[in-house]
Amino acid sequence: MPASLVILASRPPEWTQEQFTAWWRGEHAAYARKLPCLQAYRHGVVAFDYDHPAQPAWDGHAVLTFPTRAALDAALRSPEWDAAVSHVGKMKGKRIAMITDEIDLLPGTPASEARGEET
Repeated sequence: MPASLVILASRPPEWTQEQFTAWWRGEHAAYARKLPCLQAYRHGVVAFDYDHPAQPAWDGHAVLTFPTRAALDAALRSPEWDAAVSHVGKMKGKRIAMITDEIDLLPGTPASEARGEET
């Protein structure tokens, strides 16, 4: 079963959302892409925050998916992870980081059928 590291983050106070997005998708992504066994790496920019419509509390999220929880745990112990964390440094933004076990909630889709799930 795939496991994902999900990060929700806000930018440093002195950065614009555009600067933060460019940094995250550019130079920081170059570090994360090197994580061993990484199967998928997605990033999203917060377009609207329902809980804070006037001033979004978050600027973006990332989902890093690995084939298993063991592979994710190994990646978090790797020198590549240490390099990615070091690259963030003391940016003064905030984040929430969590590990999730995923299942496909769209039965009957090509992805679920390829895994032999019933529809």
